[in-house]
This record gives sequence, structure tokens and C-alpha cells, in this order.
Amino acid sequence: MNQDARAYRYADDVLNDRIILITGASDGIGKALALEAARCGAQVILHGRNSKKLEKVYDDIEALEGAKRPSIAVLDLESANAEGYTSLANSIADEFGHLDGLVHNASILGELFTIEQYDAVLWQKVMHVNVTATFALTQVLLPLLKKSDDASVIFTSSGVGRTGRAFWGAYSASKFATESLSQTLADEHRDTVLRSNCINPGATRTKMRLAAFPAEDRDALKTPEEILPSYIYLLGPDSKGMTGESIDAQ
Repeated sequence: MNQDARAYRYADDVLNDRIILITGASDGIGKALALEAARCGAQVILHGRNSKKLEKVYDDIEALEGAKRPSIAVLDLESANAEGYTSLANSIADEFGHLDGLVHNASILGELFTIEQYDAVLWQKVMHVNVTATFALTQVLLPLLKKSDDASVIFTSSGVGRTGRAFWGAYSASKFATESLSQTLADEHRDTVLRSNCINPGATRTKMRLAAFPAEDRDALKTPEEILPSYIYLLGPDSKGMTGESIDAQ
């Protein structure tokens, strides 16, 4: 890495004309990133499962001076089938022809139980949304990413995706798998324009963090807006050639 991505300073047009799909863009980090990417000139595709929430983010971007009109892609990662993924990819292909950035932000926590107590159905749900759906979306969008001059895929990792921790069960296992998926994709495309990296957001003021640590002082946590430099760095031209890495946003 050429510099500390956490302290990355960038021009207002650093993502100008880049077409970027952000999953889980209706709230938290995904929403904050969508707004900032749009402010920096990107053509943002907002993914989520709640159309009303996505429409609110759409309106917020429309209100930004000079921002390009975003697109909305409604897809429930828990229940989506092959047809749903293909339809999303075809829509992007028809409207834009290629894709420059893919940010896998959407994921679910599950429950904090011991392995002995963990419900098998819930385990399967967490692994499906956090890993299998991420794989499926990446796979179907690869042809569009390969048409870019500088394609960047960002996977969302976690501290428990590097060191296992008691009670984090399926979420921890899913993030270990996410790290592997990112590294594998990076190695398979090392000699191409496609790069793949992970970001660990760290303790951030989000609904998922609140669910995991309900007694925590939320005011002591960084807001989603404060951890965005690493994301902008990996999506933009200054990180070109960087692949197979896993970085901390804090």
C-alpha cells in the first residue's frame, strides 16, 4: 500500500464517471459511502432489499449539487435466485455497459451464541447472505468489471474474520470465508485490471454494532462518515495495482 488509506485525502472529483455498485446502501456505512461516492463524481448504483429506504438515499444524492442521478437495484440477498442476479447484471449492462467498482457492504450478524448452542438454520442463513450471496453477485458481475479500465472489488471483513472469538460463531466464520474469497479473486486476476481487497470497518456507529454491543457508549464510536477514506482510496485511481490486501478503516 502506497500510503495509509485511513488518512487518505482526495479531490472532490476522485471518482468522476466511475460506475460503482454498493450493496446494503440503504443505511449505515453503505448509505454514507453512497453519498460520498456520488459527491466525488461517481455514478452510484444503490443496492438493498427495502425500496423505500433506497429511494430516500436516492433523494439525498439527487440533492447533492452536481451529483449524477443514481440507480436503484432492489434484491434480497437471502432469497434471491439465479434469475434475480442475472437480471441485476443485465440491467447494469444495458444501462452502463460496464462496472468500475463493487462494494460488498451488506451482511447480517446472526446471534451471539456458543458453537454448542448455535442454531443450524440461522448458521446457514448467515453464511448464505454473507458468503454465498456475495460470491454469486461477484460472479455474475465479473464480465462487467472486466470491461473497466480499473475495476475494484471491496469485501467487508471484520476483526473476528482474522482471529476467531467466542460467541461470534457464524459471523466470524463468514468473515474468514470473505477474506479467503477476496484473496482468491485477487490471485486469479493478479495480471488483469481487476483488483480485490478487504476492509475491516472496525467499531462504527451502526445498527449492527448496536445489536452486538447494546450497552456500549455509541457516542465514543466513529460514525460511518469518518471511516470512508479507506473506501474511497480503494475505489479510486491512487490504489491502482493494489490487490489481495486486507486493511483497517480505523
